[in-house]
Amino acid sequence: MALRPLFLLGLLLGLAVLPTLAQPAVAQPAVSEVDRSAIRETIQSQVEAFRRDDGEAAFGYASPDIRRLFGTSDVFMDMVRQGYQAVYRPRVFDFLEIVDLHGQVTQKVHVVGPDGRPVMAFYPMTRLPDGTWRINGCYLQAPDEHSA
Repeated sequence: MALRPLFLLGLLLGLAVLPTLAQPAVAQPAVSEVDRSAIRETIQSQVEAFRRDDGEAAFGYASPDIRRLFGTSDVFMDMVRQGYQAVYRPRVFDFLEIVDLHGQVTQKVHVVGPDGRPVMAFYPMTRLPDGTWRINGCYLQAPDEHSA
């Protein structure tokens, strides 16, 4: 099945970044309040689309790179359902600070998934030429994965 390799690719991409996420971000990037609001609105809109199972809308908030990686909204949504239950059906979704993670503007979000487990979600963002923001991935980190 073609879906399994794509899911595994997404999972591997996320796992490759997790060790570096445990390291504290060096600085908060200079992001205007207008951009902060737009970033939060983009992420919140995608989560609302997940709750409605509106794959086309959810996929529309993904960056061009993510859209190329998954190809269709159906493949994207299958990956989210299988590997990202915390953001697919969150109980709690609280925005925290925006940080610079490896040169990319990244929104941190405290999430409690449907299983009741808390995770930290990191949303790297991409600004398109028209000024809109799109989600360029989502990396989940469990609280016990913090470095000492």
